[in-house]
Amino acid sequence: MTETPKIDSAAIETWRSGGMMIEHGRHTIFTRAGGDPDARPVLLLHGFPTSSLDWLPVWPGLADRYRPVTLDFLGYGFSDKPHPHDYRLIEQADIVEALLAQLDIAEYDILAHDYGVSVAQELLARHGAAIRSCAFLNGGLLPEQHRPRPIQELLAGPQGPEIVKHMNRDAFGAGFSEVFGPDTQPLEAELDAYWAMISENDGQRVQPALLAYMAERAEHAARWRGVLADPPCPLAMVNGVHDPVSGGHLADALEALNPDIAVTRLDVGHYPQVEAPEAVLSAYLAFRKAADAS
Repeated sequence: MTETPKIDSAAIETWRSGGMMIEHGRHTIFTRAGGDPDARPVLLLHGFPTSSLDWLPVWPGLADRYRPVTLDFLGYGFSDKPHPHDYRLIEQADIVEALLAQLDIAEYDILAHDYGVSVAQELLARHGAAIRSCAFLNGGLLPEQHRPRPIQELLAGPQGPEIVKHMNRDAFGAGFSEVFGPDTQPLEAELDAYWAMISENDGQRVQPALLAYMAERAEHAARWRGVLADPPCPLAMVNGVHDPVSGGHLADALEALNPDIAVTRLDVGHYPQVEAPEAVLSAYLAFRKAADAS
């Protein structure tokens, strides 16, 4: 039996048509919202190098219960990809703040992945009282536990702008598949969709600049570690243990830092929301039930 892709090229235009563009300074940002407009929003923050489309597999389950709100960060997906530009996680947090203000959102929950976990940590440090709960998927919450892929280190280095000129779909697919679990490898149609979102608006050229986030995490390590050690709201992690970047080793370190963080381990890789969407939803709903009752 042929497996059905969870994300494919046909989904891209549906995802785009269900969203809207907002202005932030000189840039245009893609945003999307769904579910019950009267429900408390859950803010979905995506990872590098992909886009908000990563949330498609869990979107219906979240929209049945909450008001999911997401965006493509500057430099990603359908949002503007200025070049040259000094991409900063702090700027991305500013953009999220602007989106929340435009939507008149005062209180919300967060579900964040990869790059997005750092934006979530900054938002927790700024506005902990407004955030009712925060759940993390795989991502560099603790810089000392982050294990970047060789291609990330190369692209972030001085040769990055030259290397990125030679990026193509096949090379991307081979490297990207390495962060997925052995039994949950992405289908070719899924890789096509990921690559299409990265390539949108000549997006390959901004990859080296986006990777500045690795150094920025070290810069803000103490501030962002503080919201994990002494959180302003209930925290959880749903971790794909086979992820070579931020897998089981991160889950172990997070539990050692703060045993009160609810950690769920899944037999998948770096993209739990795509590799095991039902398990992610189940873990998240259980966390939210406990958090909302506390």
